[in-house]
Amino acid sequence: MKSPLRCQCGTLRGQVDLDQSYGRATCYCKYCQAYARMLEQERAVLNRRGGTELIAILPASIRFTAGLEQLACVSLTEKGPLRWYAACCHTPIGNTPKDPRVAYVGLVRACLGSSPAALEQAMGPVKIALNTKSARGKVASTPVATFLGMARIFKNILKARWAGRNKANPFFLASTGKPIRQPQPVKKSPPDALKRSA
Repeated sequence: MKSPLRCQCGTLRGQVDLDQSYGRATCYCKYCQAYARMLEQERAVLNRRGGTELIAILPASIRFTAGLEQLACVSLTEKGPLRWYAACCHTPIGNTPKDPRVAYVGLVRACLGSSPAALEQAMGPVKIALNTKSARGKVASTPVATFLGMARIFKNILKARWAGRNKANPFFLASTGKPIRQPQPVKKSPPDALKRSA
């Protein structure tokens, strides 16, 4: 299934081949919540318990067609992932490891043009809940589904690397392996960014 990718204002656009996905999950970690607050996108991104729906996918399945100059990124912690967003309207796009050899993007559901119903029909329901201890309220953990999902992601990352498909990554320069955008400094200090807004 091909899905349009677009920021809220329509400047950054592209397409995603969801047939290359590794799976879906909802992450409730404090960093995903802080990121949504930093971008002032809580309503668009977080569910009522503070979860962000992510689609784990092969980077090569993402193709940007317009507005690439608006793509920007930050990293909330020294060892944390690069978090990509559209600078024009602060729509979150996805999270990538800092090492481009790891063929993984956690694509944020909010940037996809397909409806939730269309995604569920194509990919099935979200069955994995991550970092539930940081949720805003009680969320059931999914240890078995999480283990199986992580195993599938790891398998697909290794498979992509073995086949050389990790080299096609729209978030990194093929010539140097560096991000196409220099990570921007977080406006607030990490402790402030992690505080829940009133």
